[in-house]
Amino acid sequence: MTAPDALASASPFSARRSVRLSRSGQEAWIVADEVDEGWVLQIGGIDQSHVDLADPTRVVHEYLRRIANVLDAFRLAGEPIRVLHLGAGALTLPRYVQATRPGSPQVVVEIERELPTLVTGALPLPAGTALEVVIGDARESLAAMEGERFDAIVLDVFSGQESPAHLATRDFYLEALPHLEGDGLLLVNVGDDAGLHFAAGQARELERAAAEHGLSEVWLLADSGLVTHLREGNLVLATGGALSSPAVEDWRVAWNKAGPHPAAVLDPMETADFVARVLGEA
Repeated sequence: MTAPDALASASPFSARRSVRLSRSGQEAWIVADEVDEGWVLQIGGIDQSHVDLADPTRVVHEYLRRIANVLDAFRLAGEPIRVLHLGAGALTLPRYVQATRPGSPQVVVEIERELPTLVTGALPLPAGTALEVVIGDARESLAAMEGERFDAIVLDVFSGQESPAHLATRDFYLEALPHLEGDGLLLVNVGDDAGLHFAAGQARELERAAAEHGLSEVWLLADSGLVTHLREGNLVLATGGALSSPAVEDWRVAWNKAGPHPAAVLDPMETADFVARVLGEA
């Protein structure tokens, strides 16, 4: 399904404001954000995503802001990129990519059939958005995209021990990486409890997959306090041919500067040290 331009002229809540998701059985709601303005997608009573219809470049959630910063740097400003999003949420990042890189062809894979319709009906996409929505499991849907390549793949389905086990493996990463262009990026959001053992394990799995593909291992972006004190939160893992660019140290400076602050941007050696510390190998 491709989002038509007509959605951009619709008013919020012209469609249903809530729906019961058939796979999880949970209720999904679009509600007004009384603190940060804009709109929030709630699933099972928990805030999942934030959208500012007036300014799609305003990204409230820290981990998404870090991902957006990476996407900003690795191609020329405004240049369209082809992006695969594994996990839809409220389509915050596809909105951002369209706003900052107009005309970018994007694909979203979402396992909850009802969610994209709820989101696009209540919160219209920016005019001109070229978005294909695929309903299905992330791994199965990716396998069906034989021969398709993307400038960036964003995986946003992990939340600690409740994460889909078949995605939290080296084998899945090995399957995903060939879908990147040679100078592409795989970005993985991992939410975890205090101690960050699941997140460190995911970094290790991704390190192993990247090494098998001859890539420059894994970078990590997060709140610096989270990295230092192993607090509950979200980390962003990154790998791909883009990170072999001579400009990567300039990008690192830009990512640190862009925040959100306090920010930590760990190169592959620092990431490996972090993983060893968390897993008790240091």
